[in-house]
Amino acid sequence: MAVRLADLLAGLSRLADLGFGLRTGAALRSCALATRLARSLDLPPSDVQAAFYTALLHHVGCAGYAHETARLFGDELVVNRAAGRTDAASSRDTLVTFLPALTRGRPPLERIRLVLTAVTKGAAWGDEFTTTACELGRDSALRLGLPESVQTSLLHVYDLWQGTTRPGELNGDAIPVGARIARLTGLAVLFEDVGGADLSLEAVRRRSGGMLDPALVTAFTPVAATWLADLAEGDLHRDVLDAEPTPPVEVIDVRSVAEVFGDLADVKSPYLLGHGRGVAALAAGAGAHLGLPESTRSDLELAGLLHDLGRVAVSDSVWDKPGRLSEADREQVRLHAYHSERILSGSPELARLAPLVGRHHERLDGSGYHRGSTGADLSLPARVLAAADTYRALTERRPHRAAFDPVDAERVLLEEARRGALDGDAVRAVLHAAGRGAGTWFHRSRPPGGLSPREVEVLGLVAHGCSNAEIASRLVISRRTAEHHVQHLYTKIGVSSRAAAALFAVEHGLLGTDG
Repeated sequence: MAVRLADLLAGLSRLADLGFGLRTGAALRSCALATRLARSLDLPPSDVQAAFYTALLHHVGCAGYAHETARLFGDELVVNRAAGRTDAASSRDTLVTFLPALTRGRPPLERIRLVLTAVTKGAAWGDEFTTTACELGRDSALRLGLPESVQTSLLHVYDLWQGTTRPGELNGDAIPVGARIARLTGLAVLFEDVGGADLSLEAVRRRSGGMLDPALVTAFTPVAATWLADLAEGDLHRDVLDAEPTPPVEVIDVRSVAEVFGDLADVKSPYLLGHGRGVAALAAGAGAHLGLPESTRSDLELAGLLHDLGRVAVSDSVWDKPGRLSEADREQVRLHAYHSERILSGSPELARLAPLVGRHHERLDGSGYHRGSTGADLSLPARVLAAADTYRALTERRPHRAAFDPVDAERVLLEEARRGALDGDAVRAVLHAAGRGAGTWFHRSRPPGGLSPREVEVLGLVAHGCSNAEIASRLVISRRTAEHHVQHLYTKIGVSSRAAAALFAVEHGLLGTDG
């Protein structure tokens, strides 16, 4: 049965909000505003559609640079919020807005380090962040079956009205109008959350002619307060569906949408790549072994793809921490299952999966999280998903440990079943599925994109976050040769960022398990 894509995206847009550090609902409000503004300008239907979907997916690729941002500055969600409030067209605003927000509450020596890092590496970081977010946005729109006008708008949604700094960046009227509108309404919503409608209008006006199209600012400001007030009183999900351009975009296979968003969550960290797909394969295989109905197996597969969406709400400074987690870190980790549940609850089509997804870290003996549920509250599908997630996580490398080999992972799962944490039948079914090869990656005889076997090898290392120097060391080649391989494969697959290359590897089954 066909499902409206906008209905799915209206719920899943919470991933984009949380991954950037925004309050949930920001993308919905921006989308409703963008569509009103586009229609008020009597734009062609294709431009209205581009504004609608670009605003809805504006921040969908931002988690793709979380790993690199956290390495430089710490909590990338703090950095994103600071950058979002900074006028990118004003060097002065970097000093008065970005740096104070970045360093607030940090110890003196850490503040000094952050300022020096921002001064020496901030410009390059900004360009690379923008390139990554825009490429992931474009590629996500392509995979979702959205038209080229939406793909192009997402690729240029961060371009500045005045001036160009990045290769391929546009300015002025060359920026697609859907991108210009979405950028304006995204900023309006962000500043409304910070200080209400008055601050929102002030922020938009200050950016007119710099970051933002002055003609659009002129059209927006007289009606902004009224529109913002209308949205504050309504049902945002319904407002967005009512605003969707006709005819609505429909999807037959919800799984294809789940794959896109599961991959976007996993690309947040090189340690997580392919995790959702692996869990989905194990859970579905275990469900078949247990003789579960086809509809239940389908839900298990979807839940496997989507179970970790809430990871985007927790900083990579936690997920990629090589040492012992603090109690505060562990509390953040416990919340990711809750966030996954809340993201799915935003879509009527996916809401039935929310209770299942929210229990993927629960245990029969009450030792799991986030509810501390016990066996009586855990259905057989929930028990299967928990076992599949545990096995897959054990066989993946983490910052603090190497990957378990399958024999050791099996031993751990059987011990967890013996002590009453995991369900024995679910564990045996998952191990049966793992024995058939479910959830593993393979190399095709003819790699896509014209990649050579060596380039596939390099792609796997890039996806796992290896630098050119690390690639050279692992493959026993010169750094210059490694750089050549990286640039050549980027050109072949049409990307220029690690995260976009990683998603290409995941989508085409080219990812090795060892980074």
